[in-house]
Amino acid sequence: QLRVMESGGGSVQAGESLRLACVASGYGYNTNCIAWFRQIEGREREGVASIYSGDGSTFYGTSMQGRVFISQDTARNTVYLQMRNLKPEDTAMYYCASKSWGDGCSVVAARYNSWGQGTQVTVSS
Repeated sequence: QLRVMESGGGSVQAGESLRLACVASGYGYNTNCIAWFRQIEGREREGVASIYSGDGSTFYGTSMQGRVFISQDTARNTVYLQMRNLKPEDTAMYYCASKSWGDGCSVVAARYNSWGQGTQVTVSS
């Protein structure tokens, strides 16, 4: 299975943008789903977006829909999450995760079996 590692978190002001990166290593990048999740303190982990590395198909959760864009650079085995118009309520730990294609790339945390350590995003008003 792939190993994934996130980067790009930080502290921003409301209304600003931020781009997170997830670098995947190991065998089989082109047959995996790579997804972004976030966990707001005191709440369950929720899906943000996912991408199927094989053909670039994308899927979005409802939590940030319309304000995020997921993309990949297959030459670098890297998936990006571009977030715009960030709000204080977007403050959370953001995680990257991977799974084999199998049953599709829906952004359901329980279906993903390889997780990064997370990167903190803090949005101040």
